[in-house]
Amino acid sequence: MEVINGHKKWGFQGNPELIASSISVRGVLTKLMANRNKDDKRPTIPLGRADPTEYPSYRTTPVAPDAVADATYSYNFNCYPPTVDDVYLTAGCTQAIEIVVSVLARPNANILFPRPGYPQYEARASCSKLEARHFDLIPEKGWEVDLDSVEALADENTVAMVIINPSNPCGNVFTYQHLKEIAETASKLGIFVISDEVYGHLAFGSNPFVPMGVFGPTVPVLTLGSIAKRWIVPGWRIGWIVTSDPNGIFHQSGGALTQILKHTKEDFYSKILTTIRGAADILYDRIQEIPCLTCPHKPEGSMVAMVKLNLPLLEGIIDDVDFCMKLAREESVIVLPAFGSNPFVPMGVFGPTVPVLTLGSIAKRWIVPGWRIGWIVTSDPNGIFHQSGGALTQILKHTKEDFYSKILTTIRGAADILYDRIQEIPCLTCPHKPEGSMVAMVKLNLPLLEGIIDDVDFCMKLAREESVIVLPGVTVGLKNCLRITFAVEHSALEDGLGRIKAFYHRHAKKE
Repeated sequence: MEVINGHKKWGFQGNPELIASSISVRGVLTKLMANRNKDDKRPTIPLGRADPTEYPSYRTTPVAPDAVADATYSYNFNCYPPTVDDVYLTAGCTQAIEIVVSVLARPNANILFPRPGYPQYEARASCSKLEARHFDLIPEKGWEVDLDSVEALADENTVAMVIINPSNPCGNVFTYQHLKEIAETASKLGIFVISDEVYGHLAFGSNPFVPMGVFGPTVPVLTLGSIAKRWIVPGWRIGWIVTSDPNGIFHQSGGALTQILKHTKEDFYSKILTTIRGAADILYDRIQEIPCLTCPHKPEGSMVAMVKLNLPLLEGIIDDVDFCMKLAREESVIVLPAFGSNPFVPMGVFGPTVPVLTLGSIAKRWIVPGWRIGWIVTSDPNGIFHQSGGALTQILKHTKEDFYSKILTTIRGAADILYDRIQEIPCLTCPHKPEGSMVAMVKLNLPLLEGIIDDVDFCMKLAREESVIVLPGVTVGLKNCLRITFAVEHSALEDGLGRIKAFYHRHAKKE
């Protein structure tokens, strides 16, 4: 270890792949908040983060905390969450992104992301060494996907494309027809669609929200969602992954795993069992010849056995760790467990009696532990997992329609205010009126401004001079644009946009 000034240099460091992709909404907002003028007594207007929970108009439905309280005090839902059919619970949509992107990573693979988009996808792909390619969204067509660029980018190593609908950061909602075209394009290219629907159902314009999953018969779809936005509880970190694949393409596309499971001959298994059984016999017999070791039960399965260590018979051995450390230094020992007289019975056969989650992998039976392929299987013919949904099931089931309509009315009004006030600020252009989510992309017209270099400079100076926080577009992949969150109280939004207008007049280029 390197020594600096008489001290050893620390031997750890951050993941360089993750650090290289560390642009995040939270990180940029933190810098903007730190750049505020502390002498400005006006309240800060947060138009950069889609978290309206501090405002009374955006309180969640009482059904949500009541359901959590009921589930908590029932003591029935303190276990790990189950997986039901094609629904997989995650710790928020962020973990859903991490899981999906990570499992797709393989040598030479690439994935298609929208530009502008959500930076978490890029960061996860970089960390997983999955090549990210970017297709454009066309602002003049309501931020529709440029399907020609999708076809130009895809090749034989492309695994999937990501769409975000309703859009973060653009605020648009894709039409049924455009989603159909996306599905047909993906199917033609042989890739599946990952549909980020965190803002699902938060559509308040002329285009109704259409879940991408309805196109499952055309192309396999993974839908990522969460309770965060529709129920205004982003801190609860409850998300999900849903598969929509009625044709079983995901199952058919198991690649090597499907072929291994289907075509491995029985004599391979019997040969492996015979080999391991013989090794177990050798282990058990030889242990009898070593006084300091006792094998209380002859191995009958797996590849391991528990052996007692009789320390009083040994000199200079403190404990089992010391024994193993010294044995490792002095000897090389390989042990293998095997099968005995008791046949293996999968626990899943008792699913009619009790719900069972079975965890397995290809590692041991096929002797390929480095392949890292595993599975989770539910055995629950009585549907107990589905009945035991806890708080989330109650929230989904009992939230009244008037809660949704109230939130949509509030957000629709905020979108109207944003769009109208933007027209009064010459240096900003909103190419498409927001129809969904809680955010909008706005173009920044730099030639009209004096002393402003780019979108980051604009946002930093706006934070210092007006205590208004907006997100620079470069954060979401579109330089010299702004992402403005309009999910705040209407009065705060009017105040914030008024301050941006004053900022423009102060920095407007003199004619």
